[in-house]
Amino acid sequence: MALASNGQTAIIRTERGLTIADTRITLYDVMDYLKAQYPPKFIRDAFNLTDAQIHAALSYIETHRTEVEAAYQEVLKTAAETKQFWEERNRERFARIAATPPRPGYEAVRAKLQERRAKREAKKQ
Repeated sequence: MALASNGQTAIIRTERGLTIADTRITLYDVMDYLKAQYPPKFIRDAFNLTDAQIHAALSYIETHRTEVEAAYQEVLKTAAETKQFWEERNRERFARIAATPPRPGYEAVRAKLQERRAKREAKKQ
């Protein structure tokens, strides 16, 4: 594992995968931001890391690029499979909820939500 400047291990392997020591932040979390091309300072601040921690993470990723990339792809695959499982499992439930008529007295709230949804969709296009 990678050593920090104080001689302690900065990157450790846990049941969650490669993790920044003394945090619950995995290198795969950091990889998400790197793939989206965020700067290191933003990533550091997003995860509330120290300069030493983000430097150790980035150094480890660079030094062990193939190993980390392979593990990251496996994490993405597992996450996609999990998402698909839950979407399929809840499909009927979501359809039943969507088919339920609105509760009396909430017509104005529902109309406002639909208006905001339409505006948001219009901005996307």
